[in-house]
Amino acid sequence: MPQKKLAIVLFNLGGPDKPEAVKPFLRNLFRDPAIIQAPGPIRQFLAWMISTLREKEDKENYAKMGGGSPLMPETEKQIAALQAELEKRSGDYEIKIWPAMRYWHPFTEDVAQEVKAWAPDETVLLPLYPQLSTTTTGSSLGAWRKAGGPETRTVCCYPTEASFIRAHAELIRRKWQESGSPENCRILFSAHGLPEKIVKAGDPYQWQVEQTSAAVAELLPELPDTQICYQSRVGPLKWIGPSTEEAIEKASQDGKNIILTPIAFVSEHIETLVELDEEYAELAEEHGIKTYLRVPALGVEPAFIEALANAVDGALAREPGLAPDTGARICPLKHTACPCKL
Repeated sequence: MPQKKLAIVLFNLGGPDKPEAVKPFLRNLFRDPAIIQAPGPIRQFLAWMISTLREKEDKENYAKMGGGSPLMPETEKQIAALQAELEKRSGDYEIKIWPAMRYWHPFTEDVAQEVKAWAPDETVLLPLYPQLSTTTTGSSLGAWRKAGGPETRTVCCYPTEASFIRAHAELIRRKWQESGSPENCRILFSAHGLPEKIVKAGDPYQWQVEQTSAAVAELLPELPDTQICYQSRVGPLKWIGPSTEEAIEKASQDGKNIILTPIAFVSEHIETLVELDEEYAELAEEHGIKTYLRVPALGVEPAFIEALANAVDGALAREPGLAPDTGARICPLKHTACPCKL
């Protein structure tokens, strides 16, 4: 009897793969109505303006990484590791895993057609955004559905999945110990920020980041001083805070060393390799912080790959539909943008 076919689709933002892709990537990003909530013509103009203004600086930053984002190569490594883990666990399915990127190749819409042509018996949609937001998972899922991609099971988020939390804690502890276990450290959990109005409209992202950070902190009793902060602010709107810059300044005022970990990013890309490794490291030095340790993104950390495999297994074990890794809604009722049923 032939094996059933299992398609797994990993959602992520994507990144430009060469210098000439930087401007169109930025334009795709900022013309997404989930990112800039403005009428179509205004949004298109803003996307053109922002991509034009940012092109030169972003090209210079991507040049430090060989001219393009490392996000797709990193995702391909995660796919290979996840494939191996799933095949080790079970031989029930013929498994094929696709990356589906929102703003650059391979585009979500194109992958939807590829998966549809493969005609899988089961399709698990799995975001590489652990914490759900309308601007990330919501946007990717909307693009997938608009393109008519198959969908039998969707993991909307996994902010407190045990292996995911353990992966973060192990990386933080390892970085701290490899650096001589410096005293008087504050862990900064740095996540990508959001405009405050999106959170006030019911987006659960900030709440989920808080749940992730609290769960990771619980596994690190030797490092009890922690703070959540938000990076990558763009535009004039008020964003959730405190900003990572403000958190670094506060740590300096409190006489703290810093262990900074990207709590909402699973792969290295421009916002970790430039913002965290260069801009914030320089800011810490300017403020006289003696020790600034940057924890790596999750990448192919075994516990993280285990978390992704657990999410797939959990989705296959329950009824078809959309749910977090727990199988039931976790967001409080005030988070009306949560797509899970009440």
